[in-house]
Amino acid sequence: MKRAHGKDAKATVLGTAAETRFAAPLYASQPAAGFPAPGDDAIERSLDIHDLLVRHPASTFFVRVSGESMEGAGIFDGDVLSVDRALEARDGHIVVAAVFGELVVKRLASRGGKRFLVSEHEGYQPIAVDGADDCVIWGVVTGSVRQFL
Repeated sequence: MKRAHGKDAKATVLGTAAETRFAAPLYASQPAAGFPAPGDDAIERSLDIHDLLVRHPASTFFVRVSGESMEGAGIFDGDVLSVDRALEARDGHIVVAAVFGELVVKRLASRGGKRFLVSEHEGYQPIAVDGADDCVIWGVVTGSVRQFL
């Protein structure tokens, strides 16, 4: 993988989707990202983060991203991704793949009848997928969690 600069987005497996769940209140008011809006105390329902990130518990696992090659897709160093192995990887999906024994996070793209793993950051060359014994797609990224503090 030739790159001009930066650090390629790699993934470290954290574990499978746990059955232990925690529900927190989801408020009905939607805070504006611009000017402040008056809040209300109306709770829409309880929200379990598991409901947002996990569709197929038996085939879902989590990875922590290391690197910057997927910043253009909103995936940053340190983010935790939910990855579902039950979903069929299609053109345009962000996937976790094993390339030469190393897990990477890339967008699956078709070009000229061939499939590639493509970074969302300048300076990274696409990785050919078709017929490569040393490249296996592990699953489709279905969600992301980022900590700020």
